[in-house]
Amino acid sequence: MRNLLYLASALLALQALPAHAQREPPPAQRDRWSGAPIKPDKNRKTPSPITDRFYVRGTFFNPAISTTLRIDAASPGNGLPNVPGTVVSGERDLGLDSRIPQGRIEIMFRLRERNRLRVDYFETNRRASHAIARQIQFGNETFLSNDQVTSSAQWRQFGLTYTYSVLRTDRLELGLGLGVHFVEAEARGAVEAKQLRQEVSGAGAFPTIPLDFTWRISRRFAMVVRGQYLHASVNNFEGSMAEYHGDFQYRWTPNFSLGAGYTIMRSFLEVDDAHFPGLYRQNVRGPEAFFKVSF
Repeated sequence: MRNLLYLASALLALQALPAHAQREPPPAQRDRWSGAPIKPDKNRKTPSPITDRFYVRGTFFNPAISTTLRIDAASPGNGLPNVPGTVVSGERDLGLDSRIPQGRIEIMFRLRERNRLRVDYFETNRRASHAIARQIQFGNETFLSNDQVTSSAQWRQFGLTYTYSVLRTDRLELGLGLGVHFVEAEARGAVEAKQLRQEVSGAGAFPTIPLDFTWRISRRFAMVVRGQYLHASVNNFEGSMAEYHGDFQYRWTPNFSLGAGYTIMRSFLEVDDAHFPGLYRQNVRGPEAFFKVSF
């Protein structure tokens, strides 16, 4: 009987040890060289888009796109204005794709605490061969109804956006700044059977005024909303550019995030010169899914 009592006491003691161990505070972290305990960093901030000093974001973007074109005919001289061409829809009249799934890359650098520089690139490159349903004046060429028109529309946009954080806390950040977009546009139409061909292209830089807002909802979730816009009219040029973006991010690890969002991009150019006489309007909008590596 005494031996049984000793055995029961030993078993109860062994069962109590893990519970007692769980109540013990975790051992303090120690310096790898001196062995001295390291004091906890009270100023350590929660990893979030507000504390990221650098990130690379890879995005799958699946937007719908609509394009409006008008290619004017060159004036006969004597200072006369160009002859307006036919306003056409790139998708309905020329048969260009209305959806362009693609990958995108975005990079951000934080300079000190409140200065950020975002770099991004966007491109559309579409081609089609389509029998048109109406007569189209495409620059100096006239395409008749039922002509098989081979067309292409290209748009390349490289953006640099700088913002200064007028508000920055551990949970909220609000930035204002200046963006510059380097744009190149090209449009081409041809009826190979009749040896008719017209091609125009133009390039330039366009500024925007950006506004960025970030909210760290919790330790792992954050929301980012931003927009930038500007309209300008100078001499023989009129144009506008806008971009609106919103997303939710999940912080899987301190340096890796997953997210989903929605982006809208609107561009409008109307130029009266020898290189690109006419109008180019493009609306792009669609959902996106992304991963982000940050430090």
